[in-house]
Order: sequence, then C-alpha cells, then structure tokens
Amino acid sequence: SELIRGFLLSGMPSPSSCPPGLLALMAPGLALMATFSLPSQAGDRRALPVEKPPGVKGRTLILLDVNTKSPVRIISENFLSLQLDPSIIHDGWLDFLSSRRLVTLARGLAPAFLRFAGKRTDFLQFHNVKNPAKSRGGPGPDYYLKNYEDDIVRSDIALDKQKGCKIAQHPDIMLELQREKAAQMHLVLLKEQFSNTYSNLTLTARSLDKLYNFADCSGLHLIFALNALRRNPNNSWNSSNALSLLKYSASKKYNISWELGNEPNNYRTLIGRSVNGSQLGKDYIQLRSLLQLIRTYSRANLYGPNIGRPRKNVIALLEGFMKVAGSTVDAVTWQHYYIDGRVAKVTDFLKTRLLDTLSDQIRKIQKVVNTYTPGKKIWLEGVGATSAGGMNNLSDSYAAGFLWLNTLGLLASQGIDVVVRHSFLDHGHNHLVDQNFNPLPDYWLSLLYKRLIGPKVLAIHVAGLQRKPRPGRVIRDKLRIYAHCTSYHNHNYVRGSITLYIINLHRSRKKIKLAGTLRDKIVHQYLLQPYGKDGLHSKLVQLNGQPLAMVDDGTLPELKPRPLRAGRTLVIPPLTMSFYVVKNVNALACRYR
Repeated sequence: SELIRGFLLSGMPSPSSCPPGLLALMAPGLALMATFSLPSQAGDRRALPVEKPPGVKGRTLILLDVNTKSPVRIISENFLSLQLDPSIIHDGWLDFLSSRRLVTLARGLAPAFLRFAGKRTDFLQFHNVKNPAKSRGGPGPDYYLKNYEDDIVRSDIALDKQKGCKIAQHPDIMLELQREKAAQMHLVLLKEQFSNTYSNLTLTARSLDKLYNFADCSGLHLIFALNALRRNPNNSWNSSNALSLLKYSASKKYNISWELGNEPNNYRTLIGRSVNGSQLGKDYIQLRSLLQLIRTYSRANLYGPNIGRPRKNVIALLEGFMKVAGSTVDAVTWQHYYIDGRVAKVTDFLKTRLLDTLSDQIRKIQKVVNTYTPGKKIWLEGVGATSAGGMNNLSDSYAAGFLWLNTLGLLASQGIDVVVRHSFLDHGHNHLVDQNFNPLPDYWLSLLYKRLIGPKVLAIHVAGLQRKPRPGRVIRDKLRIYAHCTSYHNHNYVRGSITLYIINLHRSRKKIKLAGTLRDKIVHQYLLQPYGKDGLHSKLVQLNGQPLAMVDDGTLPELKPRPLRAGRTLVIPPLTMSFYVVKNVNALACRYR
C-alpha cells in the first residue's frame, strides 16, 4: 500500500482502506479497473472517483505502474479452457472433429482442458458398439442425402488406417451436406432448449474415440461429464452405464478426468424430482470409489458439482454438497451466463454494471468453499456471453469480446483457477469457431490471451488528478486494466517481461503513461479492432490494422506486434481491446516459473 500511496495525490482515500480485487479510478468519461494485492479482503471492490480539477486544461494522463516483486495470484497453465456440448452428437459435428482445420484451431489454444458437457449431459447414454451408421441417433440418411452416412463410414475407415493422430481432409460437398443437416437440427435443439425438454442421446464407442482423438491431437486434456440423472428408486445414482463407459475408456488407456451431471439445481424442472446437495455428494463419493477400482483412473481428477448461478437455493445445494464431498473433488465448479440470448442488444455488452455481475457470484462461491475446504481450487465452467444459444451477429461478434476479456481478467485477479469457455464449436452463436470452421472474434481474443498471458497475476497501481464527484452522481468504470507476467511459452519475449491487457468502453480514446518500473521501456502493442463496415457487430477482426485469417487449414497467422518507442504514451482507441507487452522489465515475479 505504501507504493500505491506514493502515486496518489491528496484527497484520494488511502489504498490501504480499499479492498483488493479491482480498484476503479474514475473521471467524466475516464475510469480504470486495476488489481490490488490485499488478500485479507479478496474479492471486494470500491469505486474511487477521479475528475479533472477546475482550471486544469489539456488531457489527463493515467499514471500506471505494476508491482513486479511478487504475484498476487497464480492460476492454472490451463486457465483458459474449452467446452464442447453433447449436442454435437445430435447435429453431426462430432463426426468432423478430425478436420485438420479444427485441430489446428484447437491446438492454438493449448494447453487447455476440453470439457465435454452441457444441458444434454444428463440425457447421454453410452453404447459400446462400433457401427455408427446403425447406432447414430437423430435423422436417418433419407433426411438429407441417402449416401451421407456411408461417406462418414468411409471416412472413419480411412482414419482407422492412420497412425497416431487421425486427421481428415473432408471434401467440400461433405461439409456442405453436414451444414444443411446441422441447420435443420439447430431448430430441433433450440426447441428442446426453450421447452427445457431433452431427448436421449447415444454416445457410441466410435464417437468416444473421435472425441478423444480430437482432444489428444489438439493438446487438450479431456474432462467427461457423466449422466447423473440415471437414478435408482431410492434416488441414489445408478452407475451401471457410467461403469461401462469407464471400462471402455480404460481399455483404450484414455487419459480423462471426470465430472458427474450438469447444473443439478435444475433437475426438478428436467425430470420432476430434485437431487439435494447431500445426495449429490454421496453420488460423487460413489463415483470416486468406482474410479479407484479401475487402475487407469485410480488417480484421475474429479470435478464438480457444476452448479448454476449461485442464488439462495443453489448456495444451499452447494453447502450440502461440500459438507459431504468437499474433500472428494479436486476443484469446485459453477457456471455463469451474462445475458438471455433471446433479448440481448449490442449496448448490453458495453454496460459496466453487466460486466460486474460476476464479482458478487465469485464472493458467494468463495465464501462457501472456504468455509468447508479452505484453499480448494474453484473453476468457472460453461461461461458464455449469452444463454439460450446466443444471438447471431451479437454473441458471436466483436462486441461480445468485452465481456469475455473482462471475465478472464476478473477471474484471474480473484484467484479462480480455470475458466471453461462454452463453446469451442456448437449450434447457436456462443462459440469460438463457426460452422464453416472460421475463427470468430472471441477465438482471436483467446489466441492472443494464450500467446501473451502467463499464469502469474500482478498488482496494478494507478494515479491521476482527482476531486470528489458531485453528490448523487454515479460514475461507472469504463477503462479496465489487468497485468500478468508474459507467457513463458512465448519465446519472442525474455522472462521478466510483463503483459497488460486493456478494455476501453469509452467512446473516446484514453491515454496511459507508464511509470515506475515500467517507465522508458520498449512496448509491443497488440490492438484488436473490428474489421469491415459492421463495426461492433463484425465477425472479422484486425490486429494492428491487419485483418486476421488462417493462412491455410494447417497454419494460423503470425500475430505481429507494433513496437512503440520507449517512454511513449499508450493511446487506447475507443471501444477496443488491446494487449501491451512491456519488454525487458526484468520483473522479479516473472523471472522463474
């Protein structure tokens, strides 16, 4: 706090009285989100109003420094991870996970977890058969073209002949037919989602092989969520089908981690009866016992209970679960969606009030977990900008990135170990890759994050001109800054470098002067902006003015920075997201892994 106090002018509250997490520094049209290292009150945030005093003309600079001595948090190397929904069995996309283009895109986000779970998790049945043409669920071959499934089988046979990673180059006509099928199935899936009534899904051994092949070839660790709604008459979990799946996976020596169920707080609306936290805890203990009986999975990780938004009844379920099985799981999980996708507007993604809704949830989850199992890791799974499948040209547009990048920064600063993005490829419009296998804006944002951001989170210190706001005035923070050690995997930067990432929600540009340990250092800028006439609705992006696109099916583009001279003021354009690598800081916190 002494370092912070040295930057602040008289009239600003002492930082030692400010909670950790996020410090907001605000002026009319100027605000800052920053991370502080006061662990005793982790998770709290207080707004500090800042304005230009009367008579001061010209621009107001934000002075920015970073505590380079030690990190305030250390998150998982797999912090940014991915999810695939079981609906890909229904609409047929699972058969195309061997596509070279999809594998290339997924490899770009490794290392990461790949969670196979979603609304249809608890309607998924494993069937140990190898002939997909006879066992695949959903419409038959007459649904679109008679020879379609025969093409899939021929593709499978060709893949089986390959050694190691099984990669396919599907003909354009085959992909075109699949997109036709998926478009028609999308309506069926949406109808199920809105009515909250789901049909059973069959996962064959062949399908599981394809899923694991995709994860393994992409450098992702598969997490498989088992069906928790197979219940015995006494409401205990019926593990017979799960045991069949476990035995098959073990016979193939698949390295998989496990979960049980998805959003157990919604079971009453799904099947007319609920499963309380205590019973769910017993079910997890039963699953742990099953895993220990199978040599391949005797030490496998187990995560859960993947509850929904932590309202009062959900918190009660979590408390019941933690009392019984808190020590059984390796991380406690929950999920969050910001907006109902059916009513979302582009202006919603610019509302700081919406960006901040996650902070309260984090505090609620942390309070319960730390009561029963202090220090237990917490994951946010299944996070997305919008629920209900999202909205075209909105949740898959540049605008959605503001929520996504702020989610990453906020969760890391609060010590959430992993965030699982819903979804890598999916029906609807919440995904990172569309059904033409083209990366969307959030994919490029995620790729930059993976390339530039390391697991060590640093405290940011800011200072600027300020005075008290007028009584009753509400100012919201629209400039958000986070800092990490630069990724050790990026060999373009020596250890000790620092990466800042900045969200500017203002409709005017903002200026930041690097101070203290960051002063007079060379900076590399990675400015991500929408590309084309659609503006915030655009599904295309440019990096430092150059459009981003894959070079070919096996090659991602080079992410070229724009070098800024030492000591130059950072100019942040309006309504943009950007990364800044401060080179050769030789930060003590960042020298060693």
